[in-house]
Amino acid sequence: MLRVIVLDNIAPEGLQLLDEADGISYEVRTGLKGQALCDALSEFDGAICRSGVKITPESLSGKPRLRAIVRAGVGTDNIDKTAATRRGIVVMNTPTGNTLSTAEHAFALMLALSRNIAPAHQSLREGRWDRKAYMGSQLADKTLGVVGMGRIGQEVASRARAFQMRVLGYDPFLSAQRAEEFGVELIESVHDMLPHIDYLTVHTPLTPETRGLIGAA
Repeated sequence: MLRVIVLDNIAPEGLQLLDEADGISYEVRTGLKGQALCDALSEFDGAICRSGVKITPESLSGKPRLRAIVRAGVGTDNIDKTAATRRGIVVMNTPTGNTLSTAEHAFALMLALSRNIAPAHQSLREGRWDRKAYMGSQLADKTLGVVGMGRIGQEVASRARAFQMRVLGYDPFLSAQRAEEFGVELIESVHDMLPHIDYLTVHTPLTPETRGLIGAA
């Protein structure tokens, strides 16, 4: 019987998959860190996490039983992949699990900002009805910049076109032909993109090259 530890809260549907899996038992232990995390990992063949726990080289040291760490999400920057690989531990993610929800959330944020939803709601809760103060603006005919044209970036671009937006994209791995298929104007650098856009959304993995990609300057 293989044993799996669930280190962060995951959806009931995810736990149900574990319940139905043959030859697997699991325990949910959240909020672990330091020595407690190190001791817990020694007891299991696999671990499932999200972003709440940080898997460090120290927590992986002396874990001959541990075979795999799975991130229930896209980014794996909270897992030291180099240390895991050196110990023969496979690190996996679920790259399509949140693609549509992330794209939809990006648009929820753009719409909320454009229509001043949060301040207007707060004003209403305080007993005011300042309609003219929160007119906002429409997304149609505005320009959206998408940095990172992977699965999520492509879904965001698709929704932007449905909102009649012009879409500029930056991705060094995307060909001009593929960009044209998505209805996206490919830009050579983020720096060149910024002066021409009304909205910016970034959908890249966190790497040394992308860390601090957008800053005050």
